Amino acid sequence: MSPRALPRPAVCPACTIPAPEIRPAEAVAPGNIVLSLPTIHCAGCISTVERGLNAVEGVRSARVNLSLKRVAIEAAPDITAQQLVKVVEGLGYEAHELDAALLSESRGDRIGRNLLMRLAVAGFAVMNVMLFSVAVWAGAEGSTRDLMHWFSALIALPAIAFAAQPFFANAWSALRARRLNMDVPISLAILLAAGMSLYETTQSGENAYFDAALSLTFFLLAGRYLDYRTRASARSAAQELAALEVNRAPRLIDGNEVITPVADLQVGDIVVVRPGSRVPVDGRVLTGESEIDRAFLTGESLPAYVGPDAELRAGEINLTGPLTMRVTARAQESTLQKVANLVALAESARNRYTSLADRAAAIYAPGVHLLALVAFVAWFAISGDLRLSINIAISVLIITCPCALGLAVPAATTAASGRLYRHGVLLKSGTALERLAEADTAVFDKTGTLTLGQPRLREGGGFSDDDLRLAAALAAHSTHPLAQALVQAAEARGIANDLPAVENASEHPGHGISAWLEGREIRLGRAAWLGLPPTETTATCLDRGDGRKVVFTFDDALRPGARELIDALRGLGLDIHMITGDTPAAARRVADALGIDKVTAGALPEDKVALLDNLSERGRKVLMVGDGLNDTAALARAHVSVSPASALDIARVASDIVVTGHDLSPVAEALRTARATRRRIKENFALAAAYNAVAIPLAVLGHATPLLAALAMSASSITVTLNSWRLR
Repeated sequence: MSPRALPRPAVCPACTIPAPEIRPAEAVAPGNIVLSLPTIHCAGCISTVERGLNAVEGVRSARVNLSLKRVAIEAAPDITAQQLVKVVEGLGYEAHELDAALLSESRGDRIGRNLLMRLAVAGFAVMNVMLFSVAVWAGAEGSTRDLMHWFSALIALPAIAFAAQPFFANAWSALRARRLNMDVPISLAILLAAGMSLYETTQSGENAYFDAALSLTFFLLAGRYLDYRTRASARSAAQELAALEVNRAPRLIDGNEVITPVADLQVGDIVVVRPGSRVPVDGRVLTGESEIDRAFLTGESLPAYVGPDAELRAGEINLTGPLTMRVTARAQESTLQKVANLVALAESARNRYTSLADRAAAIYAPGVHLLALVAFVAWFAISGDLRLSINIAISVLIITCPCALGLAVPAATTAASGRLYRHGVLLKSGTALERLAEADTAVFDKTGTLTLGQPRLREGGGFSDDDLRLAAALAAHSTHPLAQALVQAAEARGIANDLPAVENASEHPGHGISAWLEGREIRLGRAAWLGLPPTETTATCLDRGDGRKVVFTFDDALRPGARELIDALRGLGLDIHMITGDTPAAARRVADALGIDKVTAGALPEDKVALLDNLSERGRKVLMVGDGLNDTAALARAHVSVSPASALDIARVASDIVVTGHDLSPVAEALRTARATRRRIKENFALAAAYNAVAIPLAVLGHATPLLAALAMSASSITVTLNSWRLR
């Protein structure tokens, strides 16, 4: 039987207001113990957990990271993670130990701050250089004009050297690999504009284009920062999955427990698995009886009974009785590690997706360089003037610089992200909307995704209020999900305050609970334990002790918006599938309720990946919606993936999109928005192409100075941005 649902504060004072701070990854000091806290969600949760942990003797500090849902704890060597897990659970929050050695510091916030800092420097510099340029535009000549140019150079050159480093570094990397990308023409345009401006300044020339080089840098950095904000993904799902592995376990040596690193466990070793802890490696039960939560692997919503000779897999949770097991596979070969390998493989496959911007760059970058070279050679051949030829080539490079193309995708996806955020949909990948717009097939997990994963007593089962009252009296002493459902049903009927007082209640791991009432023994639990035949549906049975036995059957409640989502996706032309590790009967009931025809039951994680691979081989673009560890590999493998906010941390990390509420219907709005975003991106490319069709001939014919080229480029960027913001 599963552990009792953790107590939650009746009213969390901070839950009614937004959290004042989401601490970045760097804000959490490294600790010798790291716990995952999947259920925290506000400022009150942070203060409750930190205050509770800091009150433990031996704990030096505890710092919660709300965005990663972790707490890093500095504690004395004699403080164990399991002790602190119990403290956190006593505060009303779920907690799991993570292997701190496998969790690297997040770089995401550093990258964002770095880009933002460079953008600020470029913006500040371009405003100051423009002030000096005003004097030149107003007609300053001679030494005054030269002085303004030198002041501009003193500001612009250091600013460009610092702010444009992301473009220079990427361009250099591409050239070293003997290929071209968007950053090569960008870097060349910036360097040539700055270099030619410096040369003109040293020669007392009339024109210098420091403002053009800085404007180019500023607009491109704005696009790069928008692109980063839509692409930012905090963690690797494979790494987070590996961190769930228990990093040490009690091994029996000559009857004594010795805490041993899991990596050192060998086949044949004897390991103790206590109630509430995860199974460290694959093994076989030697002694003990219990119930195991293996939802992460199979998706089954209810615990499974295990006894001697039963197989256990790494990552499963022992719920009730203590077990000893013999190791059958080393940690590197465990089932959990195989799931982690599936996730890593799936992530690498999905990363090969080529975005619209990348495809445009592959065509655009070579053409820009060739055009600038042709313009230089032609003008030098015609005029013999090297300075004029270089200026025209620079104008061509600036006017064709892919600033509008660089903004086309991030501007549209940022506008779409804001629109979806208001509908409770968060995008975690920069290409998520592009891939979602291409989806033509949807595959759903069942338990926890289309359903809430919470059993609900089925009415009209032939039991009376007195039967329910007696069952609830026993169930109140248990933490099993079905027992809790019985108590909730009694509360819903208004009879929970009138339960009979049972005596000597005793829980039997893997079987049920027994007690005495008025001199007779009553029992609640598995059908086989009560001498009844197995049921086809989820059920628990009551032996009243008077010769009568009652069967209570349960359904899994559908998630709000599930039916509306299925209908909407079908209306948008998607083919619908459901795949689950649950039993065929349970799967069929949910599928019938939602109108889904294509159903696969009894599936393991590798089966879900195999289904997606099969669909992909048939040319289908699959949208996967899931919530559990058993869905993680499929979420990473799918063309695009979605998780509800109630999903495990790892499933959310592996997904491209997270729905923040309980209602799934916003996924349909996300698909509609994605298709609209793809149309906007293509419109942006068309606008950029139209701009180039007009501007390039002017530059090639020598009618556009580098300054006019920069202004035209800026105008095209603004046009693309305004078109993108129509999505809002």
